[in-house]
Amino acid sequence: MTVIRPAGDDDLTRVSELVADAYLADDLVPRDHWYVDELRAAAHRALHAELIVAEDEGTVVGTVTLASAGSPYAEIARAGEIEIRMLAVAPAARGRGVGEALVRAALERAWSTGAEAVVLTTLTPMIAAQRVYERIGFTRDPARDWAGESQTMLVYTAHPATAG
Repeated sequence: MTVIRPAGDDDLTRVSELVADAYLADDLVPRDHWYVDELRAAAHRALHAELIVAEDEGTVVGTVTLASAGSPYAEIARAGEIEIRMLAVAPAARGRGVGEALVRAALERAWSTGAEAVVLTTLTPMIAAQRVYERIGFTRDPARDWAGESQTMLVYTAHPATAG
């Protein structure tokens, strides 16, 4: 049984490894890219954002970061929005609903704070994640897409009345 809970200080080393390993395993970022250091910076993220983890049989197998508008980890969130960042599931735990459970927990947390919307950025190759987002009630928001270093970053938005 997978348990979804806030990350504790004891989880941060595992979260750092898990996020970087998941992005590298999917070839989403080259090993020598500066973003790998940011993926590994769970302790810093925990100071400026909320981290949620999925634990299975005592091992953290997934994580997601929630960043408020104006915080150091919010790239696109506007006032009243919470941004989902760095959703990652260990390759061995994929296909079991861990990612979806983390996104649903992130939405619950956002709605409990009074957020008007939840936003996230994804990449074109992240097809499985996009299916999860759409199934939960996120919709594409192409007007907010933005240019990354080498590709267009796709934006999805969810609202309390339609997602969760």
